[in-house]
Amino acid sequence: MNGMTDALVIAGRTFASRLIIGTGKYKTYAENAAALEASGAEIVTVALRRVNLTDPSEPRLVDFIDPKIVTYLPNTAGCYTADDAVRTLRLAREAGGWTLVKLEVLADQKTLYPEMEETLKAAKALIADGFEVMVYCSDDPVYARKLEDAGCAAIMPLGSLIGSGLGVQNPVNIRLIIEQARVPVIVDAGVGCASDAAIAMELGCDGVLMNTAIAEARDPIRMARAMKHAVIAGRESYLAGRMGKKRYADPSSPLGGLI
Repeated sequence: MNGMTDALVIAGRTFASRLIIGTGKYKTYAENAAALEASGAEIVTVALRRVNLTDPSEPRLVDFIDPKIVTYLPNTAGCYTADDAVRTLRLAREAGGWTLVKLEVLADQKTLYPEMEETLKAAKALIADGFEVMVYCSDDPVYARKLEDAGCAAIMPLGSLIGSGLGVQNPVNIRLIIEQARVPVIVDAGVGCASDAAIAMELGCDGVLMNTAIAEARDPIRMARAMKHAVIAGRESYLAGRMGKKRYADPSSPLGGLI
């Protein structure tokens, strides 16, 4: 499909690209901006506690990636309680007027696994306060449904641990989440290479979010370009409908009538 005929729609906002990239771990903001251009992504996640947006005496992300052109998605990286996450995003709204946000509440520093009880608590508070919440969560279909029922605009189950590069470790649960969802499902975390992104899209995900896979590649710009093509290819493959798996060979040419 071409153009906007297969667009990603999140909270009423339309995007041509189904790839979302981060703004952490790059050597410079200039490299980050170049990777963004190569990726074709239209949304960047921004860790408010780690990225300089306002101090003019230091390089600022906004000087390299224009928030009037690219959708900034403030996130709550580094938050371990619902109260901390809610407070962080309220400050983001005051600073930049952002209401479309990425919520993540982490359980511990070793795994950065989502703390789901606190995540659900924060999601309910933010939605009640007028935010449109894209939520990082475990690959638990039950919690995914609870978050959607609470009003989240997108469900973002991890493929594997943040920054691990292990790929999609639980495709069965991801597929269950997709089958029941009425909002976009975006794999968030764990993608390490282009084939990981394609696998996520072939499962039927609406998009993929990644940071480390691009930022820590030997050539981030080339990897960003690879991820762009992988997401497109995976989506096209999913829409085309794969052939059935068979136990034995099935020749491409008929066996009958051979010379």
